[in-house]
Amino acid sequence: MQQPLPGASNALTFGILSIVLTLICCGPFGAIFSFIGLSNAKTAQQAFDQSNGEYSGIENVKTGKILSYVGLAIAAVYLLIGILYFGVIAAIIASAASGNK
Repeated sequence: MQQPLPGASNALTFGILSIVLTLICCGPFGAIFSFIGLSNAKTAQQAFDQSNGEYSGIENVKTGKILSYVGLAIAAVYLLIGILYFGVIAAIIASAASGNK
């Protein structure tokens, strides 16, 4: 009888949290949970590769890894948008300040 793969459900959970927290809360929390999910997925993948078929649940690891990458990509897009947003505001302020002289 096969046992559940240790860390597989954690990788899936952190992958889901990375997307949800990035979309609802803010990007940095999603990026943090993405890195944790990827770390858990790597550990679980190594445990699965070293076992001789005694574990089941590699699908959760693969899904968690994909979700973590998606959450990380969304967090990166949010970061880029934030940098552009504040860069435009700084440019407008600098332009207005130099135009008054």
